[in-house]
Amino acid sequence: MAAAESDREVPSALCTEFLNFSAKDTASKWLQVTDLYKEVYQHLARYVPKIYCLGPNLNPQSEDLLAQLLLQAPLEWYLCGEDPSTGLAKLEQNNQPSQLCGHVFRVGEPTYSCRECAADPTCVLCMQCFLGSVHKEHRYRMTTSGGGGFCDCGDTEAWKKGPYCQKHEPNISDSCQEDPLAHLSTDMIARCYNVFAIVLKYAVDMLTWDKEDELPPGLEPPDRGDTYYCMLFNDEVHTYEQVIYTLQKAVNCTQKEAVSFATTVDRDGRKSVRFGDFAFCEQAKSVIVRNTSRQSKPLRVQVMHSSVVAHQCFALKALHWLGHVIGYSDALRRILCQVGLERGPEGENSSLVDTLMLCDSKMWKGARNVYHQLFMSSLLMDLKYKKLFAIQFAKARMLITEENLMTTIIRTFVDHLRHRDLQGRFQFERYTAQQAFKFRRVQSLIGDLKYVLISRPTEWSDQLREKFLEGLDTFLELFKCMQGMDPVVRQVGQHIEMEPEWEAAFTLQMKLTHIISMMQEWCATDERVLIEAYKKCLTALTHCHSGFTDGEQPITLSMCGHSVDTIRYCVSQEKVSIHLPVSRLLAGLHVLLSKMEVAYRFPEQLPLSELSPPMLIEHPLRCLVLCAQVHAGMWRRNGFSLVNQIYYYHNVKCRVEMFDKDLIMLQAGASMMDPNHFLMIVLSRFELYHIFSSADCRKSYNRENTNKDVVQQNNTLIEEMLHLIMMVVGERFEAGVGQVEGCDEIKREIIHQLCIRPMAHSELVKALPENENKETGMERVIDSVASFKKPGVTGRGLYELRPECAKQFNLYFHHYSRADQSKAEEAQRKLKRQNGEDMALPPPMLPPFSPLFASLVNILQCDVLLGMLGAVLQWAVEPSGGHWSESMLQRVLHLIGMGLLEEQQQLKNSSEDHDVSFNFTLKISRPGEAPSNTASVLALLENLQNAPHLEVHKDMIRWILKMVASIKTMRELTASTYTVTASGSHGQEEMVCDKDKAERKRKAEMARLRREKIMAQMSEMQRHFINENKELFQQSLEELYASASTSTSLEHSPTSSDAALVCVGPRRSRPREKRQVVTCILCQEEQEIRADSKAMVLAAFVQRSTVMSKNRKRPPHDPEHYDPLFMHPDLSFGTHTGSCGHIMHSHCWQRYFEAVQAKEQRRQQRLRVHTSYDVGNGEFLCPLCECLSNTVIPLLPGAKGSNSCEQPGLGQWLKISGQQIKAMHSAHRKLQPVGVDAVEETVEEQCPAPESFRIDYTPMSPYSSTIKEMLTTFGTATYKVGLKVHPNEQDPRVPIMCWGSCAYTIQSIERLLVDEEKPLFGSLPCRQDDCLSSLARFGSACWTAASQPSVQGHYIRLVAALIPDPQVETSPCILDIDMLHLLVSVVLSYGSVHSQDSSGLSVDAVQLHFFHIITVAHMVQMLLTSGPEEVTMEQESGGAEREEEEDICALYNTLRTHLGSSLPEVASGWHLWRCVKTGILPYLRGAALFFHHLNGVPTPPELHALCPGQWEVLCGYLSLPSNLLQLYHSQKELLEPLLYGWCSHPGVRQTLQGGGVLVSFPRESNSLIDLPDDYSALINQASSFTCPKSGGDKSRAPTLCLVCGSMLCSQSYCCQTELDGEDVGACTAHTFACGAGVGIFLRVRESQVLFLSGKTKGCFYAPPYLDDYGETDQGLRRGNPLHLCRQRYRKIQKLWRQHSVTEEIGHAQEANQTLVGIDWQHL
Repeated sequence: MAAAESDREVPSALCTEFLNFSAKDTASKWLQVTDLYKEVYQHLARYVPKIYCLGPNLNPQSEDLLAQLLLQAPLEWYLCGEDPSTGLAKLEQNNQPSQLCGHVFRVGEPTYSCRECAADPTCVLCMQCFLGSVHKEHRYRMTTSGGGGFCDCGDTEAWKKGPYCQKHEPNISDSCQEDPLAHLSTDMIARCYNVFAIVLKYAVDMLTWDKEDELPPGLEPPDRGDTYYCMLFNDEVHTYEQVIYTLQKAVNCTQKEAVSFATTVDRDGRKSVRFGDFAFCEQAKSVIVRNTSRQSKPLRVQVMHSSVVAHQCFALKALHWLGHVIGYSDALRRILCQVGLERGPEGENSSLVDTLMLCDSKMWKGARNVYHQLFMSSLLMDLKYKKLFAIQFAKARMLITEENLMTTIIRTFVDHLRHRDLQGRFQFERYTAQQAFKFRRVQSLIGDLKYVLISRPTEWSDQLREKFLEGLDTFLELFKCMQGMDPVVRQVGQHIEMEPEWEAAFTLQMKLTHIISMMQEWCATDERVLIEAYKKCLTALTHCHSGFTDGEQPITLSMCGHSVDTIRYCVSQEKVSIHLPVSRLLAGLHVLLSKMEVAYRFPEQLPLSELSPPMLIEHPLRCLVLCAQVHAGMWRRNGFSLVNQIYYYHNVKCRVEMFDKDLIMLQAGASMMDPNHFLMIVLSRFELYHIFSSADCRKSYNRENTNKDVVQQNNTLIEEMLHLIMMVVGERFEAGVGQVEGCDEIKREIIHQLCIRPMAHSELVKALPENENKETGMERVIDSVASFKKPGVTGRGLYELRPECAKQFNLYFHHYSRADQSKAEEAQRKLKRQNGEDMALPPPMLPPFSPLFASLVNILQCDVLLGMLGAVLQWAVEPSGGHWSESMLQRVLHLIGMGLLEEQQQLKNSSEDHDVSFNFTLKISRPGEAPSNTASVLALLENLQNAPHLEVHKDMIRWILKMVASIKTMRELTASTYTVTASGSHGQEEMVCDKDKAERKRKAEMARLRREKIMAQMSEMQRHFINENKELFQQSLEELYASASTSTSLEHSPTSSDAALVCVGPRRSRPREKRQVVTCILCQEEQEIRADSKAMVLAAFVQRSTVMSKNRKRPPHDPEHYDPLFMHPDLSFGTHTGSCGHIMHSHCWQRYFEAVQAKEQRRQQRLRVHTSYDVGNGEFLCPLCECLSNTVIPLLPGAKGSNSCEQPGLGQWLKISGQQIKAMHSAHRKLQPVGVDAVEETVEEQCPAPESFRIDYTPMSPYSSTIKEMLTTFGTATYKVGLKVHPNEQDPRVPIMCWGSCAYTIQSIERLLVDEEKPLFGSLPCRQDDCLSSLARFGSACWTAASQPSVQGHYIRLVAALIPDPQVETSPCILDIDMLHLLVSVVLSYGSVHSQDSSGLSVDAVQLHFFHIITVAHMVQMLLTSGPEEVTMEQESGGAEREEEEDICALYNTLRTHLGSSLPEVASGWHLWRCVKTGILPYLRGAALFFHHLNGVPTPPELHALCPGQWEVLCGYLSLPSNLLQLYHSQKELLEPLLYGWCSHPGVRQTLQGGGVLVSFPRESNSLIDLPDDYSALINQASSFTCPKSGGDKSRAPTLCLVCGSMLCSQSYCCQTELDGEDVGACTAHTFACGAGVGIFLRVRESQVLFLSGKTKGCFYAPPYLDDYGETDQGLRRGNPLHLCRQRYRKIQKLWRQHSVTEEIGHAQEANQTLVGIDWQHL
């Protein structure tokens, strides 16, 4: 490491050199020299290695500073010819700002694209420009940038309208065309030119330099040392983990350092991992290469000389500097563009810009980013050079004309796909991983084609026609290679062994889909191009067919008196391919001939007569037959690859250019053929010809052929074939095939989707094909066919079909999958049933065909089809064999319906003289020829109408017969008079309709009467049963009342009648005497709750909480030494207990939990995954409701009522209490080991304990052994969770934690009731009621399970905080105690003292005295923190509260005498009383909840509603005067010394003077942070957030804490921290600091809410942001603008306030097992 040593002394030598350096002098020297290039290079050669790369740890601050002084400053002086600070400012002043925005996007910044005006989806605006543009009112799409693109505001080519925002609007006054260089002197221009040329050349040379140990000529350093860097480069193969592991081995660094190296390599593309002499670096390199070359090619590592690295560092800096300087002036930008695009000495493609682009792939990521940024700020911001650059960039676009771009791109692409078979088709079988990777890269070429074709030409020049058609030729070459690729052959006998590669071909197809559609759109804009393209395509297809004879023999088919010549071809035996792009392109162009009317205007130019229709339909038909056979299960042995291909063939992504075009091709072919011939070829290809052609096909065809499978297959094939015929005749919604508009097609798609069920916007968008701009065209038409229903708090908005559109429903819609079809059928029948219509689903009315396709309707009335229909109907009449199916019949009926509708429509539209040639009714009523004399179709239908086995189809047959009748009437009328037509047919239909309706009504009425009769009988029987078993019912009702919880049925309480209810003190109302009987959910046994019986327990969940915290800054305490006796009013950490309310025997629960533990151990050995609960932490799921629990609370009987004899007053009680405490002090001292202090004790013995107080008496625990055990269980669990320590049941802090949890839970429930505006009592679910009473009773009993002296010690310290006690040293000051916690702890710990007191002093009296004193203390607390009054109108109330105001002023002034200047003077008693009254309410409500649950006293009905007068009722219930100050004034002489004691505590003065945390009352409820209404504001905020650890780097997953508003860098190595010896991500670490282990976050880039609990649990939750369609967009994939939904945010907030986040995570993980496997701790 000698090199590193010597480097350390260098800086001192450098310093003197740097101090003597003058940039001005250097620049003036440069102005004199002749060869500036050499001079500057010498300067760089001398200084760059002295500034950069001087050791293993780079120091960017000092490097940048020195580079600015020594390298950039002289360049700037030279450039300006004066001090740069003034020179550059002058330039900026004269500059005209560019109309282009050019803002370069940061990673994750929001970008906006207008869906109406953008030329293509890559045209985007930044947030500032968007907000100032017209597009804000349009339909726009919002996405987050991947970083690196730039804003297109001001670029007129990018927008169809509204290219400028308000800021970049061009000024009309100045002519934009003037040359920006006009403002500069020629001298200055020359200097700029020189500097830019040298600096840019230097940067390009250094960044594209590939030698590791030497520098370009002119840059060799004067003295070179043996210092090298071992440089590691990024690649696309190795994972983070592999790199980290390798680095730890190679350069012995820690895991943390290796992570930091890997992060930098991933971000910048390279990083030096070792510094030293050559051998030292070479050794690291060899280890890295050796370690990473096993599976794949090794990581790229270079050992580079430090001077090379130094120059590369400065080269990046130089590019930054150029970008910075040209920002001052357009003129400088223009000069830099000229320098960059100027041709070098090597001629073509040798400018500096070309060099950079050609070497792009050799550079590392960091260098690429920097030079891309420079290009954006220079070349792309200058309109003139933007075009020149574009030509250089790809010799690209408007460029189809000049540079023939299409041809170039496609040729390049085809060259890369070298594998072909004998016919020259692509073969993807033998691709290695490396080739597949290359194939993915090459596909991006096709994407470039998309941008070439995206804007269609409005004017065609001859040159453009020529070049476009040339491009089309290359395209057809590509298609010829694809026609018939990946052929399949049916496997018979055994299953295929290896799944063939099919994805590559489909990937290619998907990439080309939009290109093919766009090429057709181009053809549609010019008739000449269209005709030429059609001819070329036809030639290509003929060429393909000539190569595909495959030895097919010609055969002749004849049927129904027609015969046709064709070839024999069995799809089930020969090769067949699903890829036919040439046929499909021809189909598309054929439709355009019809749509553009070219076919009618220039028939002579078209080769229509040369077409051979059988050739056109051959391949598409094979493809459709293949699909049918796959449906019929004939290709099962060909594995999944074929199933997947068929799926994609029909899938919305591919079908437009695959399935749809095949159908059109069949239509085109059939329209030019005799329909009988067409159908015979179809039958032959479906391999069904033999079934229908035999003379007696109407007899069953499978007598001789009883193989079940074959019958089944043939049935399916017949169904599929009938469906195909329906599609050929019925699919007329493509403009050009039928007479329709473009939007009719989309309407029809939407209608048929919504016929399945109402759908959300996103589902509809997914079901519709997108165009090249990702648009479906849905928004234009959706409102005409559907109505939108807004969502509630869950779910999403749905579109429902408008009822009037239902009649357009076609059961055999060609884009339905099998599943869709059956769902739609069910939904539509259900709808008809609800509306009381008949159940037929007839075919809908269809638009007429275009003339080119008009002959297709004749298929419906041709002999072959009628023969087939007759055969199927005949089979249905005699259902002896299994050779027909109901769905076959259904399809036949549908086809007949289509024929009738067609005829009806033609009759309606025909004029008198014009005879309708389409006569379907005639054809179906003709019987067959002699000899067979088969029945006519109509006759068969009439037979079937009454067939019992066809109940389902009755309605449809009835509809058909009705139609036949009405058409006959129409024809007769037409024959006699034409005018009456409509009404007549109508009349007939209506008559039939009315009959039908009447019949249906009658049936419905009968059914209703029958129902009513049955109901009456049932209720009679019920009454009878109850009378019989009267006693039984009486008993169970009584028990019901007994077990009902106390808060209900107040009427029955004995006390409610005679006196007001009181829940504390000697006058406390008696609790209702009742046995509490409960049932165990595990063994179903009932049991009464008694102290001496078996323990019953409630499943409970204890968790730490900061939900009510008023101080999140408080550092977490050290669990081993923390004393939790007093809770600070800021409630910074609490322990919350919740329960699902399900009760078990303790022994049943123990058995259940042991079983869970055993199962967990077995599972861990089998597979190492987490469950949703952590058994090691005592967690389990409630056996009944699967709610997460981690302990159980024992249920205890209520306190016994006391006998109220005369009780001591406050003074007397204070004396007794003082004596008791002294006695306890001395008794406890005796227990201590005797030490030096023994002398003093004798002094204190003078004060004898009261006789009735037996300090040495140890009371017996009243509880059974199982209850004692459960007391310990729950206590230990609360202690363990609340303090985060190991369980220890002997720890004296156990009871404290239980009391704290009781108080905290009460406070949290009280806040919840306030926030939700619910009354104090009666509105809680009974699980919370039970939980509170169990907690309060447990608290009063838990001292029996702990050591009595230690609980008494707690009691003494608690009392000392109220009544000063000289023997207790450190008592907290009154401002640092939460009074409700104090009240709960004192009351609950008093039991340990009372058990030794036999004086007859009742617990109730003591509770009341404590309650009064603590209430006074709380008032004092509030007066001390009341703060200055707000200046309001002096709202002097009437006499009502005058007394309170005077009293409170008196009290406040007393406090001021004690505290002096620390308290401000307050004149208004009204203000003080208002502060106290509102501030003390939460405490009083909490106390009422506590005493109600502890003592079981019923609650006054007034507190069950939110009515006025609550204050008086509440005070009465708590036996307080409603003027609380009477508590103080009535006992002034007793309380005055206490008051003095509280105020004289040094902490009070300190806190008031700003020395501590001062909490004001009432404490506001915490809320989650406010979120902005518009989501993009959040995205923007997140995009400017940088990772706090990796110096100003953008965070990949910025995540917002919804509790405190911190932004965190989640899910990344850089921000991992260590927590309890484990690495955790930023969010997990934050949950422990902010939420005591529970966190609620919003992942900004994914737009999803994240719930975390502890280290191993988490789930994702729906975000509160919705788009206009009422849907969330998790992952921001759709890009619709999102807005905050307040109800949903409130729901999340409620989960948090209720402490239900952990429970929610448990439910989510149980429901979705994938959530369990996620490593939540790394988020």
